[in-house]
Amino acid sequence: MAPMSWRILCVAGARPNFMKIAPLLRAFARDSRFEARLVHTGQHYDDKLSKVFFEELAIPRPDIELEVGSGTHAQQTAEIMKRFEPVIEREQPHGVLVVGDVNSTIGCAIVAAKLFRTEPFMTRAGMRQRPLIIHVEAGLRSNDADMPEEINRVLTDSISDLLFVSEPAGMQNLAREGVGEDRAIFVGNVMIDTLLAARDRAKTSTILDTLGLSDGGYGLVTLHRPSNVDDVVALRGLLDSLDGLGLRLVFPVHPRTRARIAAANLTLDPARWQLIEPLGYMDFIRLQSSARVVLTDSGGIQEETTVLGVPCITLRDNTERPITCDQGTNQLAGTRREAIVAAYGRIDEIRRAARVPDRWDGKSADRIVASIGDVLGG
Repeated sequence: MAPMSWRILCVAGARPNFMKIAPLLRAFARDSRFEARLVHTGQHYDDKLSKVFFEELAIPRPDIELEVGSGTHAQQTAEIMKRFEPVIEREQPHGVLVVGDVNSTIGCAIVAAKLFRTEPFMTRAGMRQRPLIIHVEAGLRSNDADMPEEINRVLTDSISDLLFVSEPAGMQNLAREGVGEDRAIFVGNVMIDTLLAARDRAKTSTILDTLGLSDGGYGLVTLHRPSNVDDVVALRGLLDSLDGLGLRLVFPVHPRTRARIAAANLTLDPARWQLIEPLGYMDFIRLQSSARVVLTDSGGIQEETTVLGVPCITLRDNTERPITCDQGTNQLAGTRREAIVAAYGRIDEIRRAARVPDRWDGKSADRIVASIGDVLGG
């Protein structure tokens, strides 16, 4: 017999997770079969990277806060696991839902994989004692083992029971790794659920006036990946290449990147560069929407710009989101000056050719909750 409600622990820890978890919590709340509880690991604990997103996206206050904080990958992942274990033992969930590819994702998935509930429960496949491990945004692959996120993706997918996929390439990747369609389900992109729900509200943001910007009159820059910011020579070369585009550049500086710029004594000419603090979600979407081009090493921004119809130049040699290049507005340019300049020269034709990928329609979270209900319903 099915329980009165199925308890699902939804894990978020870092800024990109919050945009993905918000529509899922709303979808669970609409389905009386579920009791969804939010676990915030505290991997991102700065108000600029965390609190403001809860307020703007109307995410309810976390039911459980682990307050892990920063550290090396090993320290942080171990601390997440240590603090999550007593939570999951106490809560006895039917499922643990993790999103994306951060340390919170893999840490909590591993703990869930080794928990045996005190009481078994029925699923479509029969009686089960371990909670379902549910990975949202599964199957993405950069094929770059030097990216810590790639390790988290591969390991999380390997132990997950339900893998919800945002684009067809993810299904192909999982099929090659032996994951069948009984576990891998193409549902679309929950991050786009959040974007579409917020787009009209973001238009009311006054951030352009605050910064003295005009529509299409600037480029938006974000940098945070270790390969781009930890090496002083690489960081200096990349910033010089962007500076040479001759475009006014607005740069919300991630705390990690700001520390690297300061340590390297790098200076950016204020005549071309406008360095600002990290922004809330609505202000950032408004900045993206009105930019002539976005230059980034972020994965999620590749997806957002595709739906917003804004040209994106990705400052990496690979992407785990190939559909943003095949159908969207994204170009992979790497970090060489010549390639960045060439990509900038193509932005208008890219903008004209772009289209929105299948199932990036604002309904992905509802598909996910319905699928989980099908599995738990036996």
